[in-house]
Amino acid sequence: MSSPEQWTHPEPGEAPAATAATPTAEQVIAGLRATSEGGAELVQLLTPEGERVENPEFDRYVADVTAEDLRGLYRDMVLVRRADRECNALQRQGQLGIWVPLLGQEAAQIGAGRALKPQDMAFPSYREHGVAWCRGVRPEELLGIFRGTDNGSWDPIGKRFHLYVIVIGNQVLNAAGYAMGQRFDGKVGDDDGEATMVFFGDGATSQGDVHEGFVWASVYDAPLVFFCQNNQWAISEPTERQSRLPLYQRARGYGFPGVRVDGNDVLASLAVSRWALDECRHGNGPVLIEAYTYRMDAHTTTDDPTRYRLSDELEAWKLKDPIERVRVHLVRHGDADQDFLDSVQADADQLAAELREFCVNMPDPPLERMFRNVYAEPSPQLDAQRDAFLEYAAGFAGGEH
Repeated sequence: MSSPEQWTHPEPGEAPAATAATPTAEQVIAGLRATSEGGAELVQLLTPEGERVENPEFDRYVADVTAEDLRGLYRDMVLVRRADRECNALQRQGQLGIWVPLLGQEAAQIGAGRALKPQDMAFPSYREHGVAWCRGVRPEELLGIFRGTDNGSWDPIGKRFHLYVIVIGNQVLNAAGYAMGQRFDGKVGDDDGEATMVFFGDGATSQGDVHEGFVWASVYDAPLVFFCQNNQWAISEPTERQSRLPLYQRARGYGFPGVRVDGNDVLASLAVSRWALDECRHGNGPVLIEAYTYRMDAHTTTDDPTRYRLSDELEAWKLKDPIERVRVHLVRHGDADQDFLDSVQADADQLAAELREFCVNMPDPPLERMFRNVYAEPSPQLDAQRDAFLEYAAGFAGGEH
């Protein structure tokens, strides 16, 4: 039987990698020293202190971003975080069955979401509330999933944003098939071509569906951007229990490029995503992006992260807050004043109030809804089952049961 030590691969001279769900303090410190900058190949355009750094390869992909655009990205992140915090509170108050927080991952999602063009398609997992926002899906439209009243109330084709997928990694195969279709239909090859982006977490990279998606996309040169949000924890397992190598390097084995971006840097996330999508829409095959970020809240509201990670780790990542670095940059360069910041906060509070009002007053769906959209064509057997069930349920009306 293998030992846990065989599952990790510490570099020579470094402290041992964590091999348990709760690492030692020494392991946490060693890990933070090794990963605080995400490695030498990390793409970063805004430091945690809000300083703009040059990158000869990716600067041109955000050369058109004005101060107004950056204020827009800041506003996106603030509003998405506020909606996320409100939904977290609504779950605690019994209004939602569960909630999946995105706290700390706003920059990765907004950067990637704003890089998508109208003709592109996005496939989320279940945490992509920021990408949904960028695709025009209102937070209210997400609530039915987590209240248990529907599977998503938006039109995935109209929004170019697929419905949420709960099965870990399954959306990668869906996206690979869709991107292959784009290729077969000749929708790639120039600036107006289409591309697909699929989102998943570091834990999903251990699922077979993800690797199968890598294979299909690579051998068919599918215009697919694999966007992995490495938030350091696959529920209660650290990334080092998932891979011996940085996740972006896994692309090498499948024959397409991989890149690691600072997922707490919205500007870098935007630049790298634009580059990757551009590669795909021009027919240059798939790309893997590893957005190196951190989940600052629980995996879901059913999770207790204090059982497997130390508070020191969380406090260290708070210093890399994705929203704060943009705010500091804007203020330092005179591109945002207190009136602007206050107006954004007021908009965020208004969004939260509207979201709460909508959630608390959501009607229960009609019982017959569960029989809809089961088959593409009418089914006499299903119709008979529906009628029998509704007749049975009607017998309980007004009774004490």
